[in-house]
Amino acid sequence: MQVPAAQSQMDKINLLMLQGSGGAGGSGLLLTLAPWLLIFGIFYLLIIRPQQKRQRQAQTDREQMLTSLKPGDKVVTSGGILGTIVSVRDSTVRLNVAQSVSIEVQRSAIGSLQAAEVKEAESSK
Repeated sequence: MQVPAAQSQMDKINLLMLQGSGGAGGSGLLLTLAPWLLIFGIFYLLIIRPQQKRQRQAQTDREQMLTSLKPGDKVVTSGGILGTIVSVRDSTVRLNVAQSVSIEVQRSAIGSLQAAEVKEAESSK
């Protein structure tokens, strides 16, 4: 069975059209990804970058607080224990938590300094 000449011509044209669209497919992919790249860039600038900046600042503030601990400071440990610093060593801190009760904790276990209102309330007792 022979293929008519008109059908053969159409097959060649279709084949050429398919080959020609291969080059345009690469730019189509770029146009498809462009909005997603733009959205990611906006998210990075508006959300991710400022969060990283705040995180670095919080870490610096915490390190500064831990290095500036001194006897007499009232602190809260990460476990929730309230106490007054009696002595400070390289990596540990001795806390007075009750009358004649003191504990030794790692410096990194100090969560924060007590707020001024808590200090005033305790001193008035």
